[in-house]
Amino acid sequence: MDGAAPMQRWISTFLDAQAAERAAAQNTRLAYGRDLLDFAGWLAARNTDFQAATQQDVETYLVGLEALGLSKATRARRLSAIRQLYRFAHEEGWRADNPALRMKGPGSEKRLPLVLTHEEVDRLLEAARDKGRSLDDQIRNCALLELLYATGLRVSELVGLPVAAVRGDPRMILVRGKGGKERMVPLSAPARTAVAEWLQRRDRLEELDRKSGKPASKFLFPGRGAAGHITRHHFYILIKQIAVLAGVSPAKVTPHTLRHAFATHLLAGGADLRVIQTLLGHADVATTEIYTHVLDDHLRDLVMQHHPLADRTEPK
Repeated sequence: MDGAAPMQRWISTFLDAQAAERAAAQNTRLAYGRDLLDFAGWLAARNTDFQAATQQDVETYLVGLEALGLSKATRARRLSAIRQLYRFAHEEGWRADNPALRMKGPGSEKRLPLVLTHEEVDRLLEAARDKGRSLDDQIRNCALLELLYATGLRVSELVGLPVAAVRGDPRMILVRGKGGKERMVPLSAPARTAVAEWLQRRDRLEELDRKSGKPASKFLFPGRGAAGHITRHHFYILIKQIAVLAGVSPAKVTPHTLRHAFATHLLAGGADLRVIQTLLGHADVATTEIYTHVLDDHLRDLVMQHHPLADRTEPK
């Protein structure tokens, strides 16, 4: 099996997404690239590839690293890179499962997502209304953020959303991921208002384009690039700029942390974990369960900050 070229494509696409969506630093991406190339070489030597690898393959690879004397930190980083790659592959529809999902690294802890407060999200949504060189840009940016927080869409699903999905002021929209999986996601009243306002502007702008000979776009958020819609990287930069305008630390704000905010705030409001799993499009509820840990930590912090007895020293 000559799986080297497809595996290199997996790695390069994954690293591009890490840069665009998760603000991964260059050093982190380089380390991920080296780790994944090592794993790819190991798989190729055994006549297999990323597409066909099993949990047993990943475990055998890690055992081999230990036998070579690699440190716990290095082995944990390798597993993290493999797990992240397969999570991305699952979200993109390249694989139906994540063979590294339930594996625990040597001495490593599961990293919890950053939590945006309700107040921080409100500031971001308000700032989006003022971000843009024109009123059209401001209305579009407002629709982007309202839609993201209201639905918890992956950024690729958001920027590639067909305009047909929001025609007729729907209470729910059909979302289709790259793997072809479909799910229905409800729209909040503020999101519906923001989308309706943008739709009017978008259609007017498209009519002007049509008169000048440009073809109509099938996307809700058209772009000038080859994809036909605004890119993930463009939206990543935009959301950082909105964070600065809102007075929220840009290090804390990415498209993914707004998706996390959607899930965490729903859970805090009493939503069932299985419902959140469906809305997020997670194939395995284990992926969704991380939000219960986020909420536990957040509630513990609130108690320690605000409970009248929190400052008392414990009796000896």
